[in-house]
Amino acid sequence: MTIPAETATGWREALLVYARRQVLGMIFLGFAAGLPFLLVFSTLSAWLRDEGASLTVIGFFSWIGITYSIKVFWAPVVDRLPLPFLTALLGRRRGWMLLAQLGIAAGLAGMALTDVPADATRIALFALVVAFSSATQDITIDAYRIEAAEKELQGAMAAAYVFGYRVALLVAGAGAFYIAEFSSWSGAYLAMAAFMLVGIVTTLVIREPRVAIDADTARLEARVESLLGVDHQGRGFLNRLAAWFLDAVVSPFVEFFARNGRFALAILLLIGVYKISDITLGVMANPFYLDLGFSKTQIADVTKIFGFFMTIAGAALGGVLVVRYGIMRPLLLGAVLVAATNLLFAALALSDPDISFLALVISADNLGGGIATSVFIAYLSSLTNTAYTATQYALFSSLMTLPAKVLGGFSGIVVDGYGYAPFFIYSSAIGLPAILLVVYLMRCAPVDQSP
Repeated sequence: MTIPAETATGWREALLVYARRQVLGMIFLGFAAGLPFLLVFSTLSAWLRDEGASLTVIGFFSWIGITYSIKVFWAPVVDRLPLPFLTALLGRRRGWMLLAQLGIAAGLAGMALTDVPADATRIALFALVVAFSSATQDITIDAYRIEAAEKELQGAMAAAYVFGYRVALLVAGAGAFYIAEFSSWSGAYLAMAAFMLVGIVTTLVIREPRVAIDADTARLEARVESLLGVDHQGRGFLNRLAAWFLDAVVSPFVEFFARNGRFALAILLLIGVYKISDITLGVMANPFYLDLGFSKTQIADVTKIFGFFMTIAGAALGGVLVVRYGIMRPLLLGAVLVAATNLLFAALALSDPDISFLALVISADNLGGGIATSVFIAYLSSLTNTAYTATQYALFSSLMTLPAKVLGGFSGIVVDGYGYAPFFIYSSAIGLPAILLVVYLMRCAPVDQSP
């Protein structure tokens, strides 16, 4: 188990981490990652409905989002397969990044130039191109973020990424609506395609990270091939294909379990439950605000605009805490804050509607959530081997949301049966396993003293 050692960095040095070139670059890459997301989800749903599409058709379009949940299946290709011309010109990570960004821009432009009422199939295909390219870009940006900076900078890299991502959500959400109102939906999507230049220019400017397969990883791959009777130096297409599959797909999982030993399952369990409290609450948040009697304007002002800045502040603070104290103690703090702030929602449910109290609850929740998010991303980053960065991180990110999404589907049943206050207490209680697992790993797993 590789838990980074605690650091002794002063507060001034910790704050200056946001002046690093790699950290600043992540703001723009985060923007490029966040921009396509809403454009194939809620913004696209609004466009389709505005054009008269039925709710059934809009529901079918939501299946496009499955692309993001299955990106782990082609992450090994991104990890190991060089691209003609682009890899030689830009490097492994930047080559795939640029290809994905060009795919997103082309897909958005194709959507903009499609007659939505007349050709729903065509716009669905272009939306699929955007989603697939966006998921591929996520794979490459995550890998780049991990490989471009040392472990103690990963919290700040994550915070910068979250900031850029959140700004992009505002542009692709509210920004697209404004453009559509004063121009057209086609004009809005063409503008969004142009905004992808932010990511493209950043990809051309940043430096390719230098990573290599270490001797231990090479020996592990050779052992895996030998155990399964494959000769990586052998001739024949099928033999080479089998060797590539074992190295790119099988070895990343074998390496993770071999490196972390008896703690591997505890780590995977922590990944699966760390966000479960936060995501479960989020399913019922907007219905809760409306049922309390808050207006849509009040909800937007407090949760979307004010909450945005609190989330960014929390993410930035999380990055500083990782530099100052290492990963594990801030990781524990994040788990405690997420569970504890859910209890504030229970108090809100039992009180009369008050906009000031709502602002206080949202402030605490988004601040704690921002800290937890940036620290957790840093933790996941620390678990990867740079030989398999894209594959292992794609696995972690998929595992991070799957259990929470499944459990979150039962949120309405709990609220209908018991009310909002018990639901929020329940959503807080299901955060306890994450706290206990962090404490267990802090106490029982050996600390990695490597830089």
